[in-house]
Amino acid sequence: MLDFRLRVFKSVVDNLSFTKASNELFISQPAITKHIKELESEFEVKLFNRIGNKISLTSAGNILLSYTDHIISLHNEAKFEISQLKGNLEGTLRIGASSTIAQYIIPATLAKFNVNFPDIKLSLISGNTEYIEQRLLKNEIDIGIVEGKPNKADIQYSSFLNDELLVFTSVQNSVLTSTISNEEFLTLPLVLRERGSGTLEIIEKSLRHYQISPKQLKILMFLGSTEAIKSFIQTGNGVGIDSRYAIEHELTNNIFRQINTPGLKFHRQFYFISPIGPAPVGLTKLFLEFVRKHYNL
Repeated sequence: MLDFRLRVFKSVVDNLSFTKASNELFISQPAITKHIKELESEFEVKLFNRIGNKISLTSAGNILLSYTDHIISLHNEAKFEISQLKGNLEGTLRIGASSTIAQYIIPATLAKFNVNFPDIKLSLISGNTEYIEQRLLKNEIDIGIVEGKPNKADIQYSSFLNDELLVFTSVQNSVLTSTISNEEFLTLPLVLRERGSGTLEIIEKSLRHYQISPKQLKILMFLGSTEAIKSFIQTGNGVGIDSRYAIEHELTNNIFRQINTPGLKFHRQFYFISPIGPAPVGLTKLFLEFVRKHYNL
């Protein structure tokens, strides 16, 4: 059985709070402190810097975190492999997905996976593509699903779904015509995702393909999430460029309308990501096969 002290340590790291770790693990805060002190005593080092109410990892703490993530991953693999012998699949799978995928694409698949494998615990974190890639390399997730082009030499990318980014505005915005030229596109007051997002990366890459510099765009503002962009544009101001998956509900219900750009197309690929090395096995392999079958890939 996995040393519970390592679970306590991991929870404190994830929450950067003894109190939040206490709530997450359903044990008292003094018990959290006791477990951490036991680890510090065993390794004869400080694991956390404590300044007021804030804590951060020491160098030794960062080393232990790396091994803890690896130990938890191995524990989950062992639990899954043994559960196969019993005919009752068990385990824990940590998934990371970039924002569009996490919010609009993968939840329905996770629900079906849960119905088929109720004893497998799933967790999902979301963020922009760069964030998810970092979490994978730090062994904080088992598998990732991201948007954008493959750009990390130490990550293995495999195709998931094709996507198209659509130019859209509010139905209240009657100033813009339904079809525009490339020259007119450069005058649009655009509301786009932040730096580091796969969506913005694809937009800029596509524009360069059409010999358009991103510097030529009229950027109204950058926002940190697709929902923030949608909320802003719904007021009647601005123009967005986002996944058809993200705005299909609003297009169907006449909240947004698409602006056709015959001279510009924004296509991208979603990818599964895993560390460079052997192909995923165990629970990760089971999940990938389930998702591929779900989407007839």
